[in-house]
Amino acid sequence: MTTSATERPAAFLDDLTVEDHPDALKFVFSDGRLVLNDNELPKSGELQMEVLYPLGTYRGKSVLAGVLKGEVPEGFSLSNVRAAHGLLPDDLFGLAGLAHQIVEFHRTHRYCGACASELQKGDLQGGRGRYRKCPNCGLSVYPRVAPAVIVLISRGEGKDTEFLLARGPRQAPGMYTTLAGFVEPSETLEHAVHREVLEEVGVRVKDVQYRFSQPWPFPHSLMLAFTARYDGGEIVPQPGEIEDARWFNVNELPLIPPPFTSSRRLLDEALARL
Repeated sequence: MTTSATERPAAFLDDLTVEDHPDALKFVFSDGRLVLNDNELPKSGELQMEVLYPLGTYRGKSVLAGVLKGEVPEGFSLSNVRAAHGLLPDDLFGLAGLAHQIVEFHRTHRYCGACASELQKGDLQGGRGRYRKCPNCGLSVYPRVAPAVIVLISRGEGKDTEFLLARGPRQAPGMYTTLAGFVEPSETLEHAVHREVLEEVGVRVKDVQYRFSQPWPFPHSLMLAFTARYDGGEIVPQPGEIEDARWFNVNELPLIPPPFTSSRRLLDEALARL
């Protein structure tokens, strides 16, 4: 069984009481990057680790997230997790994202935010091994998941349909994508769509419809994908956030994001409906 990156990798994890079996799937990180051996996961015994976090089992194999001890050995390479797409199969790419989130959570949550005591790892069975607890004041801390909306805006019908796409300063040269932004406290997802679109490009939208969700562990987001129809206003790119934004006819699209992204899936599904 394989999966796309749009599906939650944790759904494939059966149990949490696992050991470091010789055939375990190990996702080992050094300075936040994934350690690979010839674009594959390291085999058992190839690397020494300072800490190991059990994530569950997949296809009968233990799944473990670890932190490398010492320097990266000769013959191994470091890869940004997002860049591992295409190097690893889709199901392992999804699990790599989960492993990265868990490792980063434990690295960045060492002390209690209420009393500054050193946090301890939570009980494996009670909290799936994915939280930390303060022994002094009892505060429990869980991995952060930040909801973000992403929206494909369209106008026109049939072959005259146009999509509003934009590019920011961190986009690859010539690449345009759909609009996205984080949900603010006490805000509905629909309101976040309207606000982000108005802030980033100055236009209004209507007929906001939810499409799908995608875990996006870069570093800890959950993407909620929507479509919407144009409802008025002239495009005014937000300074510092949007370098350029424009309408593109469906038959003359620019360079768009790769297939594993929510933006690309929104575009592909919209084109299929047309």
